[in-house]
Amino acid sequence: MGEDKNLRDKVIIATKWSAITEIAAKLVSPLTNMILARIIAPEAFGVVATVTMITSFADMFTDAGFQKYLVQREFKSDEEKYKNANVAFLTNFVISVFLWGIIAFFSDQIASLVGNPGLGNVVAIACIQLPLTAFSSIQMALYRRDFDFKTLFLVRIVAILIPVLVTIPLAFLGFSYWALIIGTIFMQLSNAIILTVKSKWKPKWFYRVSILKEMLSFSIWSLIEAISIWLTTWVDTFIIASLLNEYFLGLYKTSTTMVNALMAMVTATVVPVLFSALSRLQNNTTQFNKTYFNTQRLVSILIFPLGVGVYLYSDLATNILLGSQWSEASNIIGVWALTSSIMIVLGHFCSEVYRAKGRPKLSFLAQILHLIVLIPACLISSKFGFWALVYTRSWIRMEFVLVHFIFMKFAIGIPIIKTFKNILPTAMSAIGMGLVGYQLQKFNDGIVWDMVSILICILFYFGLLNLFPNMGKEMNVLVGRLIPKKFK
Repeated sequence: MGEDKNLRDKVIIATKWSAITEIAAKLVSPLTNMILARIIAPEAFGVVATVTMITSFADMFTDAGFQKYLVQREFKSDEEKYKNANVAFLTNFVISVFLWGIIAFFSDQIASLVGNPGLGNVVAIACIQLPLTAFSSIQMALYRRDFDFKTLFLVRIVAILIPVLVTIPLAFLGFSYWALIIGTIFMQLSNAIILTVKSKWKPKWFYRVSILKEMLSFSIWSLIEAISIWLTTWVDTFIIASLLNEYFLGLYKTSTTMVNALMAMVTATVVPVLFSALSRLQNNTTQFNKTYFNTQRLVSILIFPLGVGVYLYSDLATNILLGSQWSEASNIIGVWALTSSIMIVLGHFCSEVYRAKGRPKLSFLAQILHLIVLIPACLISSKFGFWALVYTRSWIRMEFVLVHFIFMKFAIGIPIIKTFKNILPTAMSAIGMGLVGYQLQKFNDGIVWDMVSILICILFYFGLLNLFPNMGKEMNVLVGRLIPKKFK
């Protein structure tokens, strides 16, 4: 009982610090993105999207799934934990340098493959961040394992200030996509320095092949899963880059990234803490399921109305966040926000459940079953134009939710009906809010009325939600976790 309370206290404190971090990030990041979107053309964002596609692919191999292993594994002592961390670090670093060399050597061919011929030097220079990422990933895993999100708060705050201090000034000076790339490199450099300086564990010249083999027995499936996730995330980007042009790529990727960042204000607060908590409870089925359902319900309180609201007021959101030159992004932002809210609540946390149970193969299999449908759907819809691809890519994610439902029921033992009952109050309230908002939009036009009607929608949503049993208590718990009276 004492251990459960201790873990619960750690989770609450970690969630608060994670929440503070994400709130701070979401106060600064949108402002910097709003400024950059008004300085840099969509085409430049398209170039950066293709570079990010390459670096994210290489990053999977530098991490090799060791982060998740260090969080999920139960070690007998700190000495054993640090030995594993050292083997993981040295392996990561060597792989990252090797991959950077390969990418630099074939940079021109890679740039042409992803639809940006002539930008080989950009790809080669951008990938300097690979060794930097490998240098900090192990420390970050150890902090998450120990629920030390207070230190990660400092790291994130410094990182979100980099665009203000580096990226925006360079953009004003006309550096275009170079401003974004240089800013990212500085961000990874600051992460590596701060995490290494403050970490209890420091890299040493210790290496043992037997430890590597043990880690790989778990991590190989995490790596394979990561590759499948990368394909799921970037297949649409690759198709647009290959068949269309940088303008459409920049328009699409910036819009979806903006929505993902908005949703991450909630999910990024919860997911790292949830995985750490579930990993500690993997052998306690009752507490494991209770933690999962509580997290899902609390997240749905904010995510469902956020998705419906952005869908209804996508024009306003686009004008505020990106500016007039991005008016075409409105429809992308709207449909992506709506489908993302469903995907996050019903499917996003399932992969964390699989990994926390030590069964990453389930997550990989789920990704493969989704890719079997996703890739043909994207290829076929792209033949009918850009917008057909956008709407197909957005709604095809519901098939992914269905796959997770099946796996959660038959492999993990979490009933589908219980999942729906768990989020029924928030789903019904969000739908009611959406109907009210749709009617309110018919009364008048203009920013002032939009703001007034949004306020009415918010009040209606929480008023309706409060009518359901126990939801008032749930909202108090949410406020207590995300807006603490004092920081511990």
